[in-house]
Amino acid sequence: MEKLYIVIPVYNEEASIQSVIEDWYPIIEKHNGNGKSRLVLIDDGSKDNSYSIIQNYAKEKEYITALTKQNEGHGATILYGYQYAIENGADYIFQTDSDGQTVPEEFEQFWECRENHEMVIGYRNKREDGFSRWFVTKVLKVTIQLCFGANVTDANTPFRLMKADILKQNLALIPTKFNLSNVLISVIYAKKNYNVKYIPITFRPRQGGVNSINLRKICKIGLQAIKDFRKINKTLKEI
Repeated sequence: MEKLYIVIPVYNEEASIQSVIEDWYPIIEKHNGNGKSRLVLIDDGSKDNSYSIIQNYAKEKEYITALTKQNEGHGATILYGYQYAIENGADYIFQTDSDGQTVPEEFEQFWECRENHEMVIGYRNKREDGFSRWFVTKVLKVTIQLCFGANVTDANTPFRLMKADILKQNLALIPTKFNLSNVLISVIYAKKNYNVKYIPITFRPRQGGVNSINLRKICKIGLQAIKDFRKINKTLKEI
């Protein structure tokens, strides 16, 4: 049986994390890999009760792993989760976020595509989380085209299923604690001509709590990303 690891980064999500766990746990139960699959929840140094909630669930539900670390940001946290999944023998790694914007019922169509694609990514064609987020996604797509010469449909979607062995081969290309890790993974797969499939998904408004990323932070991250992208592109050209 194939081992599935669902990686979910968590930061100050006490308002939504319970419902997110309840929503996603049936997925890992169904695809339990003879008891070896895991729903991995990684607390990124939350200042609220998020980690306590996660720990309580881990005590009650056998397929949940609760991890915690110092605050480093979303990108570093998902890299931490990917490394953990790979080190523990995952065959497939799925990543989503802890704000409840994605719909677990849409996972099965991704799982059905797993054998024929190195990665399956959700395409947010009808976003419900505001104009600013939609605008950032469009700007990011253009930036990727300019910096890497790659056409990526939706580079940063937190709804992606990846073959663990392929991901393992490429993680070394991503700088430690890189803010936009999923974006860079999407770019690397495009540059290497991996077989990537995009499937439209539902993307709801945040289901609880407060978004920790505002427009000022987005602009700051974006400017730094352009500088980083230029450096990273030199490395990719040498592959």
